[in-house]
Amino acid sequence: MIMVEESEPGPSGDAKPAGNVPWIEKYRPHEFADIVGNEDTVARLEVFSRNGNVPNLILAGPPGVGKTTTILCLARLMLGPAFKSAVLELNASNERGIDVVRNKIKTFAQTQVTLPRGRHKIVILDEADSMTDGAQQALRRIMELYSNSTRFALACNTSEKIIEPIQSRCAMLRYSRLSDAQLLAKLLRVCELEQVSYTDDGLEAIVFTAEGDMRQGLNNLQSTFRGFGHVNSENVFKVCDEPHPMLIKDMLTHCAKADIDEAYKIMSHLWRLGYAAEDIITNVFRIVKHHELAEYLKLEFLKEVGYTHMRIAQGETTLLQLSALLARLCRAASGLAAS
Repeated sequence: MIMVEESEPGPSGDAKPAGNVPWIEKYRPHEFADIVGNEDTVARLEVFSRNGNVPNLILAGPPGVGKTTTILCLARLMLGPAFKSAVLELNASNERGIDVVRNKIKTFAQTQVTLPRGRHKIVILDEADSMTDGAQQALRRIMELYSNSTRFALACNTSEKIIEPIQSRCAMLRYSRLSDAQLLAKLLRVCELEQVSYTDDGLEAIVFTAEGDMRQGLNNLQSTFRGFGHVNSENVFKVCDEPHPMLIKDMLTHCAKADIDEAYKIMSHLWRLGYAAEDIITNVFRIVKHHELAEYLKLEFLKEVGYTHMRIAQGETTLLQLSALLARLCRAASGLAAS
């Protein structure tokens, strides 16, 4: 394996490992063909890159699904050697005030750059939904004034926080979470390149903790491997510090049998381990969705878990609140069994 100073795309599209850099950067795709998931959205951007005249864009979706990566691929393909001078990338969660828009962005838009015919400078704003209303209003005006030379790509988690005047000036591209199969395929590829020792349940745990977030998955994989030298489910949940799904599954099985005493033993054990109520209830919800329960019982469980999650979000984060959930689940199970 050839070592290079910076991350470069290899023959298969994966970056060749560089020095001690995070794997999320070493294996960041450099071409559209290497991007995992959201195929329809990526295909639209690929058409834009071929035609040249890219509109202003809003890329909305959960974190770690490739929003910024696809825009960088688009910019590289369109601008070629002029990429470094013709692209301005800002993280709006840090630089979100009106001064940044008036100074950095406006100055960049005014700068003269020699580009191929039909190409434009590109401003990439990550976390654009964190920008203040004043900054967004100023940005709206700049988008109008410099439309002949500059295009804007706004990446955000929720497009509703972008003001209507900007939304109306942009093409909207929506991203969804990656599937478990897509995550697993990428993780297996990275394990092969990095010679990672792993077990099947270890990769299953990585996929479970990532929740469709490629960045989270690669970070968890690297952290577990660097910390323990071997990726198995026990090590993954130690690194990610999440309640073990098997414990939660056993607890729910006891609830389905209306066995409150055994269910409470597991809940109190999780509480003594120091897990927050938010972490416990989140994992309970995820396990209930895939638990082998009768459909009507699963719906009752989901309803009760949802009510408890709402109370915890309002600040009632006590063991008593979680214990009351177990009691309601057991009551639902016993009531439905009796009927």
